[in-house]
Amino acid sequence: MLHFFRREKKKNDAPAFSLTEYEPVIRASICTGERVACMRNLDTGKLHEVMLIRSDADLEEFCETYGLQKSAVKTIY
Repeated sequence: MLHFFRREKKKNDAPAFSLTEYEPVIRASICTGERVACMRNLDTGKLHEVMLIRSDADLEEFCETYGLQKSAVKTIY
């Protein structure tokens, strides 16, 4: 049952990516500082945005969702 003043917990709707075909990266803006967690296709270089990174907790959630280490995630500008 949906309550009016209570939020439902998010379900883990993260799309599945194969780490043999995709590389985890953080796309960061030089101007605004906005950071977005993405998966980059190794063949085409196309980025698939996964989530917005607002804090270190968001980065940890991204790493936990895909079973990554923080050191394995590159930052691109």
